Amino acid sequence: MHVVSLASETDFDGWRAGARRLRLAGAPPHEAAFSVGGQALFDAPLPAAEGQAFSAPRAFLDLAERVILHRKEDRFDLLYRLLWRLKDEPNLMRHETDADVADALDRAKNVSRAAHKMKAFVRFRPVDAAETAFCAWFEPAHRVAELTAPFFARRFSTMAFSILTPDLCAHWDTQALSFTPGVDRSHAPKGDEIEVFWATYYASTFNPARLKPAMMQSEMPKRYWRNLPEARLIPDLMAQAEQRERAMVRAGPTEPARYAEKALRRVPARSADEDRAPGSLADIAARLDGCRRCDLWRGATQGVPGEGPAQARLMFVGEQPGDQEDLSGKPFVGPAGKLFDRALAEAGIDRSDVYVTNAVKHFKYELRGKRRLHKTPDAGEVQACRWWLDHERRLARPRVIVALGGTAARAVLGKAVAVTKVRGRPLALEDGAEGLVTVHPSYLLRLPDETAKAAAYKAFVEDLRTAGRLARGTAA
Repeated sequence: MHVVSLASETDFDGWRAGARRLRLAGAPPHEAAFSVGGQALFDAPLPAAEGQAFSAPRAFLDLAERVILHRKEDRFDLLYRLLWRLKDEPNLMRHETDADVADALDRAKNVSRAAHKMKAFVRFRPVDAAETAFCAWFEPAHRVAELTAPFFARRFSTMAFSILTPDLCAHWDTQALSFTPGVDRSHAPKGDEIEVFWATYYASTFNPARLKPAMMQSEMPKRYWRNLPEARLIPDLMAQAEQRERAMVRAGPTEPARYAEKALRRVPARSADEDRAPGSLADIAARLDGCRRCDLWRGATQGVPGEGPAQARLMFVGEQPGDQEDLSGKPFVGPAGKLFDRALAEAGIDRSDVYVTNAVKHFKYELRGKRRLHKTPDAGEVQACRWWLDHERRLARPRVIVALGGTAARAVLGKAVAVTKVRGRPLALEDGAEGLVTVHPSYLLRLPDETAKAAAYKAFVEDLRTAGRLARGTAA
């Protein structure tokens, strides 16, 4: 019997070198053995080499690196059997129905699954008061600590940590990885107060009506439960699930949030009442949520009506509601609205005396992760929503209408205009009111240069003063 001595349970390089020498020497699998921690490489002389050297395919070597990490003691023998056969069967690794190949593939899959579980279930705990270093204890199904350590180093690159396992301990000092021999469970870090909050959150989000024990345990096998702080809650939560589900059914539905309520009643059909002319500004506000003149209602939380006195001399028209306006149902309450309020005050205009609305009544946006970013309404959407703006103008009967930005100018004037060409000049409108075009407050927020921003803000305030004088009939 020829025995290859390996330095550790995961000594792939040692196994590869020893197995290669055995194969070249013609030692059949039943005369080869592998031992961890022995002194001599072989306990019997090697037979003379047979034939020429050959190269094992890359697929076999990649598979062997995973299989070496499996806990079954005969993994070295299985791999040597495959290596022995590969010289005469070069396409062996393609035959996945072969018993040895299938066995090796299954073990590699189990190792990959164990690595995935380690990434999912390792829980770090602070080991000093300043929380500059962290430690975790984990018991992987297979010897995957060294395999997964680079993942944690990349994920927590600025955090010094140690991951302790019975096989091997990984240490990251924010610069380099190092490894030390495994330790027993007595070295595991103790729990901290954060785990109390986590357990409370876990229990609060547990939905008994969706409990599927078999599915849960396939994703979170019981062998990992003792390393998870929430695991002590799982048996009781599962035992009480049926009783809690019955209690939920008896309790009945809760009052939905406004956005959920809107989602439940969304229907694409136009209302028979949609073309009826509104009788008041309050009527417009009540009917906006049912508007189907364009598709912007589908993504918005609610329609945002105008705000102000019923008979205002001065009307301001913006582009559309923003994220905060969409949630609150009020126009100009976000960052641009706050800047607008400040500019009105400097221009000597009381916002409570003016009517403020938008050319488009629903928020148009695109999602970037969880953020809703403003997206400019197109000409068709502006035209569709002009029906509401025309009725606001008819009911409020303002003397002066200020269009804030290009989209608002299109809605007020009925055509596209260049803001820079008509800005600050009184324009005669068909309904007898005077129009005035200026920039939108959000334009000022986007200017990167502070000097340019200050100059643009000063010009904006002056445009508002001009509008105020026109509304009072005192313009020069």
